[in-house]
Amino acid sequence: MTVPVLPRIALELNTDLATVTWVLTGYLLAAAVATPIIGRLGDAYGKKRMLVISLMFLCLGSLLAAVAPSIEVMITARMISGVGGGVLPLAFGIIRDEFPEHRIGSAASFVSSLMAVGFGLGIVIAGPIIDGLGFDWLFWIPFILTGVAAVATIVFVPESPVRTPGHVPILPAMLLAGWLLVLLLGLKEAPEWGWTSPPLVLTMVAAAAIAATWVAVERRIPVPLVDIHMMKRRGVWTTNLVALLIGFSLYALFGFMPQFLQTPGSTGYGFGLTVTESGLLTLPNAVATFVCGLVAAPLARAIGAKTVVIAGSGIGAGAILAFTQLHETHIQVMIVNGLTGFGTGLVFASLAPLILAAVPPEQSGVANGMNTNIRTIGGAIGAAVMATILTSAVDADGFPLESAYVAAFTVLAAVTSCAGFVGFLIPSSAKAGNPPDSMGPDEPFLAANAPRSDRTRRG
Repeated sequence: MTVPVLPRIALELNTDLATVTWVLTGYLLAAAVATPIIGRLGDAYGKKRMLVISLMFLCLGSLLAAVAPSIEVMITARMISGVGGGVLPLAFGIIRDEFPEHRIGSAASFVSSLMAVGFGLGIVIAGPIIDGLGFDWLFWIPFILTGVAAVATIVFVPESPVRTPGHVPILPAMLLAGWLLVLLLGLKEAPEWGWTSPPLVLTMVAAAAIAATWVAVERRIPVPLVDIHMMKRRGVWTTNLVALLIGFSLYALFGFMPQFLQTPGSTGYGFGLTVTESGLLTLPNAVATFVCGLVAAPLARAIGAKTVVIAGSGIGAGAILAFTQLHETHIQVMIVNGLTGFGTGLVFASLAPLILAAVPPEQSGVANGMNTNIRTIGGAIGAAVMATILTSAVDADGFPLESAYVAAFTVLAAVTSCAGFVGFLIPSSAKAGNPPDSMGPDEPFLAANAPRSDRTRRG
């Protein structure tokens, strides 16, 4: 809900646009660091317990943001909310532990699609909320809903019996936080610094060095935060790469489509819409994504999850490419948004089931946490690339030229196409939502040497 209304928040809190972007970036940074850690804590100490804690962080952050008297307090509140970013991987882990095997795929697909649906609906309803209730209700509503969700979790959700014994290692957690923070900070500043500027190059080198150290530490400690052997499995790394590419396209599309629609008509291409009106034109994307959450699992059973990913990427890429030529009427925009949502929604709905199919139950939380995290990183990269392209060609009033938007959306179409090509590398035997049916070259050794509790599955 914050994406299309950042200028309004800047006005309300008396700050500039460069500073107010930290309302979004602060959340993404905190979520990127916390999500895999929360997932690991859930695997070790109970997914229900950590789900309630994550929801309470979201609730507390929303409450603080609703009453924030300054931009500094607002950014702090959003970072507190970001700690709750582990909600989705914990939900996937609970589904894996509690649902009968034949329902895991459909349940995980539905929950996975809700992430994209929520993003789309947030953009749609942000305008009416601000116009009718005021910008602080952008946070009062999540405060109320997450509070209700936390209580419902306590009452209705059973505690998952599958655990991975051990504590969360401090050094790997600090190193993970370090390289993610440096990477995302660099990506945020890339449009301003320039992609070849010395500060950005040094930032990226530092992120790579910290990441390499993190991998080396994870490979050597007895109880890693993230099992690097797990991340090397073909079913895991291919799905993570698809998540990176689709995150790049989807979040960039959601972030910049309202800006395109709100551009004044005097530019020759803009519609000059309000926040509310531009949100309504993106509604077909959210609706189509929701539908995909219902149909992705049956499709995966019929034609294979791999085929669903490939087909969805192709549909999404074709729709985004069509938008570069078909953006003259409201109907064209709505059709393109609907097709894009359908294509990328199929992919989104398939990611969590594919991850669940590729890892054992005791690693489901951290594996899905990393997948969600990689989507966030993809979105940060996509937003930075889009901002760079759009600011490279502007008119006298500071609005991007139509040719800049055409170039930017062409890049998004190309990246989405790449996700389809990566889909061909996903193991053909993967049945979304079912346990792994084969072991990689190093998995027999890992399984044989795992503690007894790690090899025990609920009957």
